[in-house]
Amino acid sequence: MLFSRDLEIAFGDCDPAGIVFYPNYFRFFDTSTAMLFAEALGMKQAEWAVRYDVVGIPMVDTGSSFKCPSRFGDVVVIKTEVIACRRSSFDVRHQLFNEGQLAVEGRETRVWVGRDPQNPGGIRAKALPAEVVRALGHEPAER
Repeated sequence: MLFSRDLEIAFGDCDPAGIVFYPNYFRFFDTSTAMLFAEALGMKQAEWAVRYDVVGIPMVDTGSSFKCPSRFGDVVVIKTEVIACRRSSFDVRHQLFNEGQLAVEGRETRVWVGRDPQNPGGIRAKALPAEVVRALGHEPAER
């Protein structure tokens, strides 16, 4: 499943040089991941967290490659997709385009986590439900 959204770069997204301050790309990407899940599952995170008894999808690895800057007022397109699903983790790819040119590529590895009954207050990885894997455009692995 490929999720796409337009985003207008706000003044507050930029540094004194007038270009997007690089940590803000990670904020854009985090929002895009949440929006992808909302679209795929037909509900917002607060709802699917209850339905699947999870606390969230924390990031355990991330990175990006910056190819050209974006500036205040630019309208960019962010394309987000889950490119791999494993037992309890998955990889997300983000591509941000400015005027049709690839400006930033981002990647995330996230884990499907719930409360750890052995450790009050702790969390632990849980298996991704087959219906979630399918909603993200993948086939569940045999377990």
